[in-house]
Amino acid sequence: MKSMTGYGRSSYVGEDFSVAVDLKTVNNRFLDVHLRLSAEISSLEATVKRRVNNRLSRGRVDIAVTFERTTQVQYELNRPLIAGYVAALRTIQQEFQLPGEPDINIVARLPGALQPARDGLNEKMLEGVDRAVDQALDDLEKMREQEGGALRQEMRDRLDRIESLVPVIENAAGLLVDVYRARLQRKVGELVNRGGQTIELDPGRLAQEVAYLADRSDVSEEMARLRSHISQFRDALDSTADTGKMLDFLLQELNREANTTLSKSTDLGIKEAALAIKAEVEKLREQVQNVE
Repeated sequence: MKSMTGYGRSSYVGEDFSVAVDLKTVNNRFLDVHLRLSAEISSLEATVKRRVNNRLSRGRVDIAVTFERTTQVQYELNRPLIAGYVAALRTIQQEFQLPGEPDINIVARLPGALQPARDGLNEKMLEGVDRAVDQALDDLEKMREQEGGALRQEMRDRLDRIESLVPVIENAAGLLVDVYRARLQRKVGELVNRGGQTIELDPGRLAQEVAYLADRSDVSEEMARLRSHISQFRDALDSTADTGKMLDFLLQELNREANTTLSKSTDLGIKEAALAIKAEVEKLREQVQNVE
C-alpha cells in the first residue's frame, strides 16, 4: 500500500548540462499531472508525463524539471522584437519632439530581446532528463511506501475496533426475544390493570407477536456481511496492487450495514455500537482518501 502524499527530488549533471527535478504529490481521486519545464526542454512534456503515468495511478502530481547548460551560453538577438521596440521609441521621439537616443542598456533588458541560442538536445541530454525524472520518482515512491505503511497500521487498528463491536451487537440482539416478550407482557398487564379487568394472555399469540418483532430487528445477515467486508478490507490492505478504489467501495458497504442495523433496532446498546462503527468508518474514509 502506498500513500498519495509524498515528495521526491533528484539531479543529474552531464558534461555540459545539469537537470534538477522536484516532484510533489497530494491526494486526488484521479491522476492529475501538472508539469513545469524549462523552455529548452518544453518539447519533452509528453515524454515526462508518460514516465509519470507509468509509475503512478492516483493523486495530483506537481513536477518541475529545470534544465541548464553549464558551458558558455551563446545568445541570439530577437531582431523583430528589438526593431519594433526601437521604431516605437523613434515614433514617440518624433511625435512629441523629445531629445535623446535609445539606451542600449534598456533595450538589452527588454524581455525576450536576448535569448540563449538553441543548439538542440543531444542524446546525452535526453538521457539525463529521463534519469533525473526516474530518480525523483524512485525517491517519491520510497516516501509514499513509508507513509502507506503507517496508514495501513492505523486502518488495521480501526478495523479491529469495528470487529470488536460485532459480537456486542450480536449478544444484544440475542437477548431481544426475551426483552420483547417481557415488554409485551408488561404493556398488556398495564392495560388490563388500568381497565380493572382480568384477561388471560394467549401464549400462542404472544409468541407470534414476539417472533414478528424479533424478525424485524434481526441483524444476523448484516453482521455476517460486516465480518465479510472486514476480511476483504484486511486482504486489500495487504495487497501489492493499487487498492484505493477497492477500499472506497468496501467502506460504502460497511457504512450500509451499520445504517441498516441502526434502522432495524430500538435497543440502546445496539444503536450505540452501530454508531461507533459508523464513526470508525468515517475515520477510515479520511485515511483511504490518501491511499493510491
